[in-house]
Amino acid sequence: MSRLDSFIRRVQAQRACIDEAIALVQGLPGPVFELGLGNGRTYDHLREGCQGRDIFVFERKVAAHPDCIPDAEHLFEGNLEDTLEAAVGRFSGQVALVHADLGSGRADRDAKVSAFVAARLPLLLAPGGVVASDQDVGWPGAEALALPPEVRPGRYHLYRKG
Repeated sequence: MSRLDSFIRRVQAQRACIDEAIALVQGLPGPVFELGLGNGRTYDHLREGCQGRDIFVFERKVAAHPDCIPDAEHLFEGNLEDTLEAAVGRFSGQVALVHADLGSGRADRDAKVSAFVAARLPLLLAPGGVVASDQDVGWPGAEALALPPEVRPGRYHLYRKG
């Protein structure tokens, strides 16, 4: 498979899982967290699908398209280990949806970041809250959700807090 075909499959899986997560939290109050802004495409998609919700973005250094940068009140800029840790106290048990796009392609780094995020998700999520992630961020007690039919297992991950 070409790198272009692989990229297309990845973003199709990403969109399908984000849309599924949005549908799953339709009746659940609470903010949305976007872990990793990148160029802002998924943040922009979340803004369309989660109108009326606060969306808080966590990014080490913002380099997104100017139309896809949140205001200062909704942006946590800096090292994820610091910013997400600080958010735990403020948002404990309130977050309806987390989208995490944190993969770097380096297995050692990705495993470390995934373990850090997985340990904080049960603290942040509201009961019934959903996570869509490019990395396996499951935690003890997380409910692994079925992926949309067009998404190959392992390409993306969906979890719900029981």
